Amino acid sequence: MKTSTIPPAAPQWLLIDAQDQMLGRVAAKAATLLHGKHKATFAPHQIHGDHVVIVNAGKIAVSPKKARNKTYYRHTPWLGGLKSTTLETLLAKDPTMPIEKAVKGMLPKNRLRDQMMKRLHVFAGAEHTFAPQKPSSVSVS
Repeated sequence: MKTSTIPPAAPQWLLIDAQDQMLGRVAAKAATLLHGKHKATFAPHQIHGDHVVIVNAGKIAVSPKKARNKTYYRHTPWLGGLKSTTLETLLAKDPTMPIEKAVKGMLPKNRLRDQMMKRLHVFAGAEHTFAPQKPSSVSVS
């Protein structure tokens, strides 16, 4: 069976302001926009997503209990090399990492995920370097 391949349109630039927004809602909206599921020409084997710029990542809303209890794990190639860190310390160290990890976890686990993640741009403050691209604002709701 043959499938039709629609050539993807040029990606748009979208801006999400994460100030006082919940982490999961911002990540879910960004993952949908990166994957291209909001477009009529969506195909799971192609990249139809847009560039997403997230600003004010340092002012994201997280409940205090989740900040203390949520743990991120990674493993070194050595025996007993399991490293863990909480969301609270990760936000203090690098406020862009929790959003990037959440969006990456919501994207499909295939060879297109790294290409989609290259279109995600997260900034801790209100300033970003993509003003010449004139990103249009997207509400998280």
